[in-house]
Amino acid sequence: MRTKRALDIVASLLGLIVFSVPIALVALAVVITSRGPALYWSDRVGRDNRVFRMPKFRTMRTHTPQVATHLLTEPDHWLTPIGGFLRKSSLDELPQLWSILVGDMSVVGPRPALFNEHELIALRTARGVQRLRPGLTGWAQVNGRDRLALDAKVELDEDYLRLQSLYLDGKIVLMTVQRVICRHDITH
Repeated sequence: MRTKRALDIVASLLGLIVFSVPIALVALAVVITSRGPALYWSDRVGRDNRVFRMPKFRTMRTHTPQVATHLLTEPDHWLTPIGGFLRKSSLDELPQLWSILVGDMSVVGPRPALFNEHELIALRTARGVQRLRPGLTGWAQVNGRDRLALDAKVELDEDYLRLQSLYLDGKIVLMTVQRVICRHDITH
C-alpha cells in the first residue's frame, strides 16, 4: 500500500514538527529527573520478523530487565520519577515518529513485540501478522491494550490484517486519541 506509506511519511514529519517542543521538554525532564539517557532504544520485532531498534523516552531506571512491563514483579519499583506520567500520557511514545519516518513502523499496525516475546512472535507468525509493518497504535491497542490475553491480542492483529484499509486506520487513530485523552486502558 503505497498510499499508506506516503501518509505515514507525511504524518511522522508533521508530528515531529508539531511535537518538537514537547519532545524537547520531555527529553530534558527525563534527563533532569533520572540518571541515564533521555531515549531508550528497544530491540523490537518488525515486519517479516526483522529486528529493529525502536526509540522511546526512558520511563524505567537503567538496568531494568528487558521484559514486557507486565512481566516485572514490581513494575512501579523500576519507574523513573516521571515514568508513570509519561506512560499514562503516552508521551513516551513520541520518539517512535522517527521509526515511522524511516520505515520501521507505521502509524497503525500491530504494536511491535519485544525481541524476547517469543510466544507473541510465534502466534503472530502462525497467523501471518508478521507481514504487517508494526504500528504506533493498532486495533488491539484500541480494543483493550494491556488488558488483553495474548490470544485475544493476536486475534485482533489478525482481524486488522484481514480488514486493513485507510478508513479503518483513520478510525483507529481517532479511537487512540480519544483513549489517550481519557486515559482509557492505559496502565503503567
